[in-house]
Amino acid sequence: MKVGVIVFPGSNCDHDAWYAVQHNLGQQAEFIWHDSTSLGDIDAVILPGGFSYGDYLRCGAIAHLSPVMNAVKKFAADGGLVLGVCNGFQILTESGLLPGALLRNRGLQFICKDVQLRVESTDSPFTNQLEKGSVLRVPIAHGDGQYFAEPATLDELEAEDRVAFRYLDNPNGSARDIAGIFNKQRNVLGLMPHPERACDPLMGSTDGLGVFHSMISAIPALTK
Repeated sequence: MKVGVIVFPGSNCDHDAWYAVQHNLGQQAEFIWHDSTSLGDIDAVILPGGFSYGDYLRCGAIAHLSPVMNAVKKFAADGGLVLGVCNGFQILTESGLLPGALLRNRGLQFICKDVQLRVESTDSPFTNQLEKGSVLRVPIAHGDGQYFAEPATLDELEAEDRVAFRYLDNPNGSARDIAGIFNKQRNVLGLMPHPERACDPLMGSTDGLGVFHSMISAIPALTK
């Protein structure tokens, strides 16, 4: 598997994602700069966490205008796997690849801690190696992580089994405890918690590995 990791000015989790793929999983990873108009020969792409363009407007509002996002949208439309983590999730909602928005945390404070996530769906390239209903310990680090969508959109996500993960102890006020969602085609996943920071025993948890193992197992079928 060859994974591209998008680097925006202000990204600070790009190396975490690269390390998880390259070292913890033993797969190939490469950085792709934000002004690139092509993703090159990759099997999946990660939009990492951080503070793209300093979050001077809404989180992700400037990043989604970067030239590379046109390539990401085409890649997703062609069925490629796109994983957006934290700021990456925010960019995906700003770009229209995922519905809803990420608002300021309910308590208006930045939160950095481990949280418990329940796996809600295993019917996706990102969760097929996980067990439905299992609980993962994964860190969060965000100030704008409250997932919001209109009731009709939330109902649609529920009805189509597109809620990937839920918080057990909702830290930010997200609607219906939602921590991550899929697009309609299920090849785009956005989540606020950081699975790439839970891939090494030295970090206290390897629960995030399941997301990446799922991607690895799904790619051969997608590239036939």
